[in-house]
Amino acid sequence: MRLLVSAAIKLKPSLLLATPTNTNKTVSFRNVSAQLLQTRNLGFSRRRASLSTMAETTAVQVKEKIDLTDTEKKIFDTLLNTLRHFNLNTELRVAGGWVRDKLLGKECYDIDIALDNMLGSEFADKVTKYLLDTGGKPPAGFGIIPSNPDQSKHLETARMMLFELWIDFVNLRCEDYSENSRIPTMKFGTAEEDAYRRDLTINSLFYNINTNSVEDLTGRGIEDLKSGKVVTPLPPKATFLDDPLRVLRAIRFGSRFAFILDEELKKAATSNEVKTALAAKISRERVGTEIDLMISGNQPVKAMTYICDLTLFWIVFNLPPKCEPAVSEGCDRLSVAYLDAAWNLIQLIGCSPFNDEQRKLSLYAALFLPFRMTTYKDNKGKEIPIINYIFRDSLKRKASDAETVINIHRVLKKFLSLIPSLVSADNEVSEIDWAGELVDVPAPSKLRVLTGLLLREIKDFWRVALLISTLLNPTDLNCTQEILSKNFQLDKRRDLFTEVENAILKLGLEKVWDVKPLVNGKEIMNVLQLKSGGPLVREWQQKLLAWQLAHPSGTAEECFDWMKETHHKRIRLE
Repeated sequence: MRLLVSAAIKLKPSLLLATPTNTNKTVSFRNVSAQLLQTRNLGFSRRRASLSTMAETTAVQVKEKIDLTDTEKKIFDTLLNTLRHFNLNTELRVAGGWVRDKLLGKECYDIDIALDNMLGSEFADKVTKYLLDTGGKPPAGFGIIPSNPDQSKHLETARMMLFELWIDFVNLRCEDYSENSRIPTMKFGTAEEDAYRRDLTINSLFYNINTNSVEDLTGRGIEDLKSGKVVTPLPPKATFLDDPLRVLRAIRFGSRFAFILDEELKKAATSNEVKTALAAKISRERVGTEIDLMISGNQPVKAMTYICDLTLFWIVFNLPPKCEPAVSEGCDRLSVAYLDAAWNLIQLIGCSPFNDEQRKLSLYAALFLPFRMTTYKDNKGKEIPIINYIFRDSLKRKASDAETVINIHRVLKKFLSLIPSLVSADNEVSEIDWAGELVDVPAPSKLRVLTGLLLREIKDFWRVALLISTLLNPTDLNCTQEILSKNFQLDKRRDLFTEVENAILKLGLEKVWDVKPLVNGKEIMNVLQLKSGGPLVREWQQKLLAWQLAHPSGTAEECFDWMKETHHKRIRLE
């Protein structure tokens, strides 16, 4: 059973102090003792190299101690009291991201407790029994999350709610990887073994609850946090070959915190062996999850730039063998350039017009803009947009995300054709090839009708389509050269977005897709004297919708009368 963590709890700070300490112990796992020796021997040279590149990194404010909130103090006191109650000789450590974020002065509600000599489920049972023995209430929630190697969860995890916060319990571990798998054989390990087997030094820190202290067992975690560097505890190539997913995690954390990727790490990430391992050993679901976190994060452009610079773009966004037209060289750079423009334009416009989903899919739509006309043939010979393949096969994301981005790209031409009319003083509509036959639509109403029909196609994502359209406007501009040179005049595009948005709102078309038809399909069939629906009914539904958009104050009776009159005219002419 998988339990969801509530992140809506408001916590208050307290003054409990924690003093950072360093501990050195002997390590012996999966021949790591030799690697540790090598790492320590390299330590002085790596530190010296870090000093020489310090000008390239940004100094990060790192707290000297961890300030616990009242809730965190209550949780940790409960865990310590459990140890005393059962006379347990167990070290309790908070691992990874919580320690990193607390040292950076950020609140974190993801508390993972690492145990040195028992399984998480065993200790969680002890906590429950302690609460019952002392007259307290049992945890509000409890569950066991089984190991799931395909989802990068290699150990069983116990999860329980304490003081309205979910806590995970798992044992310290060391890992042994087979040659052709990223899934390790797991066994109990020491705290140092556990620290060195983690992906990055900034994620290898522990907060020892027993001693109320921070433990930097790799000797580099705090240093790299302060200097803003992304470094692996062990040599990066070996680390990535053991688990190539760590390449993407390094990129994600580097972009999230605006940290610098270590030069050795970058060299390892670009090696053919690591790229081959990333393509072969990592499930596409895990790749997709990391990419989605990057696109949804605070620095999506930096993340995609790293992926491009490290020549990982085509490993991540894998394409089928044959595309039509063929994807041009440098298309990856163009994709990132469009993403950069869209991201900066969103910042200029302000995030309020977009919810999280719209913001994310607008960035995907920009990233994949160079592929909007590219297709491939499936097993049945049917032409499918390449974007569908990227979402559903390369990233294993939701089919609805693929459909939304494809629809955004599909309506761009229509949006671009309407923009001149929407921003003109007289709102006069020029000849538009997709308009079709607008029967009895008064000239002043044509713009409202066409815009309304367009918005009903894209619905809640019309602002996203407008955003992408402004990147391509005017249509005679050489967008490729303009965007790559970053001579893109985004302030003017922001003004255009606002002007078109206001024009659409002035036409009263917000939520136009929710407007219900005045005449239903059954009534249409009665007028046409049809026994079943079909293309003719759909044609009339569109005509009636156009009438309704042209006559926003019209009644159902007026719409019905117009249909009967128009139908009878056609019959007489025929």
